[in-house]
Amino acid sequence: MLSISGARGIVGESMTPAVARNFAAAFGSSVRAGGAPDNPTVCLGRDTRPSGGMLSAAAAAGLAAVGARVVDLGVVATPTVGVMVAEHRAHGGMVITASHNPVQWNGLKCITSGGHAPSAGSTDEILRRFSEQDFILSLPKEFVPRTTDDRGPRLHVDRVLAQVDVGSIRSARLRVVLDSNNGAGGAAGRLLLEALGCEVIALNDEPHGNFTHDPEPLADNMRQLATETAARNAAVGFGQDPDADRLAIVDDRGRYIGEEYTLVLAARQVLEGGAAGPIAVNLSTSRMIDDVVSQYAGAEVHRTPVGEANVVAEMQRCDAILGGEGNGGVILPSVCWIRDSLGAMALVLDLLASSRQSLGTLVDQLPQYVMIKQKFDVPAGNGESLTSQVTEHFAGARIDSTDGVRADLDDGWVHVRPSNTEPVIRVIAEARTRERALELIEQAKQAAAISQ
Repeated sequence: MLSISGARGIVGESMTPAVARNFAAAFGSSVRAGGAPDNPTVCLGRDTRPSGGMLSAAAAAGLAAVGARVVDLGVVATPTVGVMVAEHRAHGGMVITASHNPVQWNGLKCITSGGHAPSAGSTDEILRRFSEQDFILSLPKEFVPRTTDDRGPRLHVDRVLAQVDVGSIRSARLRVVLDSNNGAGGAAGRLLLEALGCEVIALNDEPHGNFTHDPEPLADNMRQLATETAARNAAVGFGQDPDADRLAIVDDRGRYIGEEYTLVLAARQVLEGGAAGPIAVNLSTSRMIDDVVSQYAGAEVHRTPVGEANVVAEMQRCDAILGGEGNGGVILPSVCWIRDSLGAMALVLDLLASSRQSLGTLVDQLPQYVMIKQKFDVPAGNGESLTSQVTEHFAGARIDSTDGVRADLDDGWVHVRPSNTEPVIRVIAEARTRERALELIEQAKQAAAISQ
């Protein structure tokens, strides 16, 4: 899979050391062609997948082959790499991760000198160089060894702490269950929570990458977290994905409230703190964010195509105070320009401390919707015909066709689009009732000739 999200594949099949080397060389060449010096600095990190060490070494070789000076950060969260690109004033960064994909997958994400995912145009250039093996090969004038820097988690946590009322959170003495699923976020997550005075109950925190449960932080995969949160009388349960850029939440009752609430709760705390301005989210994000933001003067929601790079581009264009996606990704620009589970955790804890209400109570105060997400094999035909068919079916709805097609109606919406990370079509619908959301999905499937 090659997309705006980078490169992903099954290790030993479509994702091999040679692929990692060449993709890294393509990225390094693109960095140099973009005006960086002959020996650009690139920060390299990885999640805990067993294949990560092998692919990281291959990527480092590819970067070195095009003259890059590699700063090896070791096992770190994806947003930590963004933090360290800024710290080193590096010309780019690369992360070896397949995010929420199962353990047999791995991949490579690119980060620009600005500390965010490349734009669509830049991604196209990287993919072209990879496809054509158009590399700017270069031997440095003198041997430059790969250096290491293990300060990433601490520097990342320090940035997050500067964005919240640490004293208030410490005074609340919150008990928190953290499930990092043997991924890259456990160490930094615990470091953050302890700095905030929380009593931390850590689940699956050994960073070996043999995930205890399916890595996507969905309800079925958060059952252990939900059970432990309720049994330990914790204020909240946090579930990270393997590279710790997404966060799912369980409330104090042991109720999985899901990823869609992560961004909404974070936005509420930022707005309650007096900040005003745009908030950028993607087209698949819940309508809850619109309802909450509408309560604050000077705040507004901007919608973008799915993909972190698209959200960041809009955030920077409109000078947004916060951004993210409904998959549990929160982008707090004062920390970094990457979805960040650490920043999300801190904002939720800040909300709990300042409101002096339980998480369950806060969630019950939010508008109630039912969202259903399904995925299907790609049907016959091309994306343009799919979009036109869905648009025609939902004539009279508010249509956004910047990413597949989203049709907004008064009582719900549906979004049909090809995935950036899997060879599937995603169909997402949201309404006040489950029945209506399912009805919207069925209508979209019929319109798009999806037979499953």
